[in-house]
Amino acid sequence: QVQLVESGGGLVQPGGSLRLSCAAFGFTLRDYTIGWFRQAPGKKREGVSCIKSGSTYYSDSVLGRFTISADNAKNTVYLQMNGLEPEDTAVYYCAVDPYGSSCFHGYVDGMEYWGKGTLVTVSS
Repeated sequence: QVQLVESGGGLVQPGGSLRLSCAAFGFTLRDYTIGWFRQAPGKKREGVSCIKSGSTYYSDSVLGRFTISADNAKNTVYLQMNGLEPEDTAVYYCAVDPYGSSCFHGYVDGMEYWGKGTLVTVSS
């Protein structure tokens, strides 16, 4: 059964760091584009970052602060988040781009096998 499980969220002060994990089950993660998305209260879900075979994408809002990486041996994708701001507060999700036509364009539509998400709260 294909499944993605996010972890690593929590409460952090502005300027702090967190590392999110997205563990894949039932398929080989390196064969697909994997993306991180987030949804803040009252807002639409938006693309944050993607990775496929070492190629990466970042939204303008996180470029230079977040870093996406993959550990193929652990079948896990990570999102290192530095310099966190209150505007980064959201539920963070990972998902699969099965056709490679969505994530690198920042599209939510077309992504599949969404995890349940992990909450990141940035507050003093």
